Amino acid sequence: MRKGLLLASAASVFALLASLSAHAADKIKIGVSATLEGTYTVLGEDGMRGYELAVKAHDGKAGGKEIETIVASTDASPDSAVRAAKKLVEQDKVDVLISPLSGAEGIAIRDYSKTQPQITVINASSGALETTYVDPSPTFYRYNMDGAQWHAGLGDYIYNTKHYKKIATVAEDYAFTYTQVFGLALEFCQLGGQITKRLWVPLGTKDFASTIASLPDDVDAIYLGLGGADAVNFLNQYQQAGGNAKLIGGSIMVDQTVLSSKGKAKEALIGTVAASGMADADPNPKWQAFAKSYQTMPKEGYFKNAFPGPSLLAISYYNSADAVFKALDQVKGDLSDDNKKFREALKNMVLDAPNGKITLDENRQAIGSNFVTEVIKDEKGDLVSKVVKIVPNVQQRLGFSKEVFDKIGLPGRDVPECKKSYP
Repeated sequence: MRKGLLLASAASVFALLASLSAHAADKIKIGVSATLEGTYTVLGEDGMRGYELAVKAHDGKAGGKEIETIVASTDASPDSAVRAAKKLVEQDKVDVLISPLSGAEGIAIRDYSKTQPQITVINASSGALETTYVDPSPTFYRYNMDGAQWHAGLGDYIYNTKHYKKIATVAEDYAFTYTQVFGLALEFCQLGGQITKRLWVPLGTKDFASTIASLPDDVDAIYLGLGGADAVNFLNQYQQAGGNAKLIGGSIMVDQTVLSSKGKAKEALIGTVAASGMADADPNPKWQAFAKSYQTMPKEGYFKNAFPGPSLLAISYYNSADAVFKALDQVKGDLSDDNKKFREALKNMVLDAPNGKITLDENRQAIGSNFVTEVIKDEKGDLVSKVVKIVPNVQQRLGFSKEVFDKIGLPGRDVPECKKSYP
């Protein structure tokens, strides 16, 4: 009797384990990291909205399997990004990693990916140049352009259309904004423009008094490479100090993470020219459909405090996840042989994205369209970015040969020099 009970009990356990194993085989585990704490919290939340829209667009499945999402939080620092990735990869055993959001995080995750060759990493939205250009990881793919690509066309527009000949810059002191100023300077300075002062502030700066006091008066405009809470704090304090210079915006200075913030200080951005991988008022039907999908999501979870429209982070996370899910569909969920088929599908992907066609170069870096924009008030009274120019087929070296581009140097506080020609 007892023996029979033991056999029955053992059979039940084996049946349960077999059921759990079969259930697990029907799922694909996607690890996602986002800045859900610190200065860039609002950016991380909108990134997750974009990710959730991609899951919804694929009916919660990829490669014939149910998508199981595991999220890890970061604070935009490289250490926090690596901690999040280690948890997702080494503890949660995710099948694919989508990470990270911010520039310096991206460089750290690129390096981490080299220690985990069994996992394929798709960049979520980080935009430092070095991430894919310097010693790239063979398992790291980026479907968003970098910060310099996101400024293609801006230098030409402010010089030739706005007639700004002399500017100063204020930007956060880290890899992404180095890359943004790098892209702006290369184009603007070759035309004859001058950057008379470059001011760098730490992420999370709350008091901008000394920065504002250091701004030169003899410039045509000031470039602001700020985002999240930093951007809002600067605008409030700049307005209180009586600042009234014409402004040029970095990519995350003029999207909905800032334009939809509370208070009137943001209205100083009306008329601000900027450049980014998207524009709120892009008339492209695919973008309009994406924006409508964002706007009509139930106001719960990450969408509880959604913006009037998707930000650069939302579309970047959406495209990254969309590429993953489409590649998994192509290979029918086959991640065997060190993800060989999956990675081949990712590499050859032609993504017909809401913000234009995206392909990858030899370093698995995005080539796409860039949008020069101007901030306006729409018919509802909301601030939005309208398209004034589209620059297609923007590659990472911005039209330079590899030899010349490499001689310019990597983006930094003083790189590139502002001059009319480069070696």
